[in-house]
Amino acid sequence: MFWLQTPAGEIALPTPKPVELTLWDFIVMGGWAMVPIILLAAIGLYIFLERYLLIAKYDKDPSAFMEQVKSAIRQGDVRKAEALCMATATPFARMVGKGISRLGSPLPDIAAAIQNQGNLEILQLEKNIPYLATISALSPMLGFLGTVTGLIQAFMKIAHLQGNVNPAVLADGIYEAMITTAAGLIVAIPMHFAYNVLVNRIQSFILKMEAVSMGFLDVLQEPVR
Repeated sequence: MFWLQTPAGEIALPTPKPVELTLWDFIVMGGWAMVPIILLAAIGLYIFLERYLLIAKYDKDPSAFMEQVKSAIRQGDVRKAEALCMATATPFARMVGKGISRLGSPLPDIAAAIQNQGNLEILQLEKNIPYLATISALSPMLGFLGTVTGLIQAFMKIAHLQGNVNPAVLADGIYEAMITTAAGLIVAIPMHFAYNVLVNRIQSFILKMEAVSMGFLDVLQEPVR
């Protein structure tokens, strides 16, 4: 309660109740720009989860698999090595399988075949990831565009009312201007983080693929016993 001091005494005035806004209220007040921003957020989240789970599925320690393949090659059992590669649905196995399919060719040709297969595997892993960088850059731009349109709306009301403006009249335009800016940044920051997480995971995966490739080529250069 607020108390107003008058000659007759104190009069109790009701305390204004705080305005409680839901998430939906903020979305509505943000205006048209909230639609593409939310759509970009949904697309970005899908891409991140789909790519992250796929990389996690493949990013296993290939040591056990490589030991089995090396053992089969040392024993001269190429068919067993091929069967191991076919039974293991990972980029590592497909790379080694491509190398095994070129056995009998000069070593540089085998290495080139493995490298080409590795490039294809990386290309598949990186599919759609650049879109996360695009979303990270585009969402704040949409937010700023919503800010500009909100301010234009507010100034148009000022001009229409010839300066006799009640702050409540400008509320819609100001809400739109501020909310869209915040929404764009709220989407851009985690999308930028998600992009870097996936890029780092893929860089780590590439190092493992290179180690597998070198390990396979080393076996081929071992002297025959």
